[in-house]
Order: sequence, then C-alpha cells, then structure tokens
Amino acid sequence: CITEFCVFCNFRLLSYCSQLFFSPSDEVKSLRAVVNPDISKIRNIGIMAHIDAGKTTTTERMLYFSGYTRAFGDVDDGDTVTDYMAQERERGITIQSAAVTFDWKDHRINLIDTPGHVDFTLEVERALRVLDGAVAVFDASAGVEAQTMTVWRQAEKHKIPCVCFLNKMDKPAASLRYSLDSIKTKLKANPILLQIPIGSRKSFTGLVDLITRQKMTWQGSSLTYDGHAFETSALQPSDDPDVLQAVSEARATLIEQVADLDDDFAELLLGQYSESFDAVPAGKLQEALRKVTLARKGVPVLCGSSLKNKGVQPLLDAITAYLPAPNERNHDLVRWYKDDLCALAFKVVHDKQRGPLVFVRIYSGSMKAQSAVYNINRNGTMSRLLLPFADQHIEIPSLSAGNIVLTVGLKQTVTGDTIVSSKASAAAAVRRAQQEAESKSSSQRESSSLVLAGVEVPEPVFFCSIEPPTLAKQADLEHALNCLQREDPSLKVRIDPDSGQVKDLPSML
Repeated sequence: CITEFCVFCNFRLLSYCSQLFFSPSDEVKSLRAVVNPDISKIRNIGIMAHIDAGKTTTTERMLYFSGYTRAFGDVDDGDTVTDYMAQERERGITIQSAAVTFDWKDHRINLIDTPGHVDFTLEVERALRVLDGAVAVFDASAGVEAQTMTVWRQAEKHKIPCVCFLNKMDKPAASLRYSLDSIKTKLKANPILLQIPIGSRKSFTGLVDLITRQKMTWQGSSLTYDGHAFETSALQPSDDPDVLQAVSEARATLIEQVADLDDDFAELLLGQYSESFDAVPAGKLQEALRKVTLARKGVPVLCGSSLKNKGVQPLLDAITAYLPAPNERNHDLVRWYKDDLCALAFKVVHDKQRGPLVFVRIYSGSMKAQSAVYNINRNGTMSRLLLPFADQHIEIPSLSAGNIVLTVGLKQTVTGDTIVSSKASAAAAVRRAQQEAESKSSSQRESSSLVLAGVEVPEPVFFCSIEPPTLAKQADLEHALNCLQREDPSLKVRIDPDSGQVKDLPSML
C-alpha cells in the first residue's frame, strides 16, 4: 500500500519540500533546524473521533494551511493525503492510521490520523501508545457518539492530554451547548470553552477568542476563497451587543473554571486582580490553562468548520500552546538510558520495493541511518531513515529524541519491540535501574526490565478458515500470512491438526 516516491510527478511532496527548506523570503533554512528541531518545539499528536466527524478533512486543512499541500483533498473525491489506500478512497473512510509531519509557525507537528470505525480500534490504540497529545474531533450536531467514547477511554488509559474541536458548526443542527453538555456527561470530562461562534448554522462566519478577546472572521464568498486569509480584530463597544454579552459571560466562566483547577492562578486573581478578575492578562490565563491541560484536569474546547475552512488555524495554535512537548511527558524507564537510544516500534507496513517499513517513536538519544541497533529481542541494522508523509517519505540522515520516524532494514522487528543503540547500552541501563532499586525499600523497588510497554492487542472476534487454491501456492500463502501478522498483531494464525486448514482469527481486518 506504500507508493514509491517519484520526484518527477509528485507535485505535493515537491511543493512541501520547497516550503520546508525555503522561507517566504527565499532564505535557506538550516537542515538541522528543520529535521531535528528543539524537543520543546515538537508536538506528537493524534486526531481521533467517531466515524464521519471530520478527522481526515481537518487533517487536510492543517496540511494546506501549513503549506504542505497546494490544494484541498476531499474524502468524497478520494484524493486526500492520509487516506491513500485504494480501499479507503473507494469507501470514503479511514482504515489504517497514517502519519504526516509538518511545521506550523516555529513548531514541528508529527500527526497521526486515526480511523473512526470500531473495527479498526487497534490502529487507534497503537497510535495513542506513542503520542503525547490528541485532538478529539466532534460533530457539533451530534456531540459525543459511540466511538468517541471508545477512543476517549483509550486516551485516558494512556494519560494523554486532549484538546476538543467542535467541527461542522455550519450544520443546521449544530449546537455548542449540547456538545459541551455531552462532553461533560458522557465523557466525564471538564470542558473549558475557549471560543464562541459568530453566527450559527449557515450564517456561521467566525469566532471570538475568549482569552485575547480577538474576533476572527472568514468572510470570503467566492468559489476560490480558501480560508487562508481571515480578519482579526479586537472586540469594540460598537459590535453586536448580544456577542459582547456572550463573550463577557463566557470569559468570566473560563476564568472561574481555570481558577478552580489551578491554585497558583487562583492566588494570582485574589492577590493582584481581586478588584476585577477580567483584567487578568491573556498570557497569565493561557499559562494557567496550559498547566490545567497537561495535568488532565480540563480539556480546552474550540470550534469551527473544517469543510468550510473556518477555525483550523486557531486549532493549530491551540495544539502548540496547550498540548505537551515530548520532554513534558513522564517516561520513567527512559531515564535509565540517559542519552543513549531508546525507541519503540509501534507499527509495521510492507512495501514492495523497500520491504518492511517500521514506524518508530524515539524516546531518548538519536537514530542514524546505516547504523546497527539492538532490539531487546532481536538484532537488526537499519539501512535508511525516512520522515513519514502518509504514503510519501523523505530520506534523512538522523533524527533526535521526541520524533516519529520510519525505518528501513529492521526486517525482524515487530510491533511492540524496544530498540536501543547496543547490547552494552541496554546492560548499562539495567545496572542503573538495579542501583536505583537497591537504594529503595523493597516495597518501592521497580522492575529492572527495560522493555517499553508494547501495544495492548484486543482478542479476536471473527474466525475463518483459508487454504491455497493449489499446493504450489502453499508457500506463498504462508509468506503472505507472516507479513500480515507483522502488520496486524491482532491477526492470529494456527493450523487445524485435523483438517490441515489454516485458521485465521482477525480482530480488525
């Protein structure tokens, strides 16, 4: 399913490369600054939602507004970047998760677009295992739906901070209040509204940022208007009185919610701004909101309409402002490796030309092309490193901690394997873990196992028997099943001792 990159005909990737290495003033950026950004500027996020909430459309708009693509992809037309499989384009749904990497302002965003159908929940599970934050997309006319609850539980299990995006605010049945209430009652979450819409349903034209009191309007009406340019202005006393009243009430509620969840911010209000809480600076409020989000005490809520190109840029700003950088997430095991490589293989796909391609999340150290690495269970040597862009990839010499990378050459690696730089570095990490354990009481000792937690695979729910059309195809069938098992750890295969048939037990295929 991975299409070979062709420099002569792939306009999208070429346009991305021109944007990646050249600024608007045509000055060449530093290659290291682009490929290995500072870890505090990296955001590893996933897009999760119920089917048809608008995940892939939102991802398409993010890629467009960040300069990666020069035209919108459409799910119905089958030309989106992340839904590149023939089956996905034929059905108009996401079947497997796809990773894309792009820059937004001064941040690097590694984004994984996940499926919304219950049959492919394993794809969501292994994506969330390696991500630091998530954007939960909601249909504003439906609020929380069945699969929304499933993916939310998965994010909660991995303790992932989230941002909520109420999509499709232009629909006739869209309701901001209903969506907020459903988040609160069905997800047992604490939604913190950051924006209120200007207009409703078909008259939805913009948003008001409650933190900065800035009004953002998308007024283009021509067929060529793409939402890239929008007007931003401060609220004025001459604006609609109903909007001013709604903003005043919503901002007071926002400040009250954050103060209830962050003691330092509450002390600041009572000390310096006791006469008027509304006078608190936007920077202080945003800083406190970030703390609340990272502590998973509340979830920021934004709104917009991805299909109508409204509200996506503020969502990207919220991702960089409120979701954590890799170094803000706590991974106890990684500290024993210090600056040595420690990474987790979380997905394997097969390419006809390159062979097995392994998606790896780097937790510490760095990975370099043409370098030998040590798999805790298997040895292996990488031949190349690639930055993933759905089915298109850019080869790179190395990548540092906090990033997600695609590796070529790890032929024996499977989902859930821990990869380190060498056997010696693994042994050194074991010694550090044992020394730390010895310094603690027996009740506080930790396991000295240095294998990162893998991906939790659900039990099979569908069973079938298969056999080759002829004995001559037996070897081909076995090879295909082996490849499938590496790609999909939920696929269980056994041979029936009585009939000799191969029993397939797939839970998501």
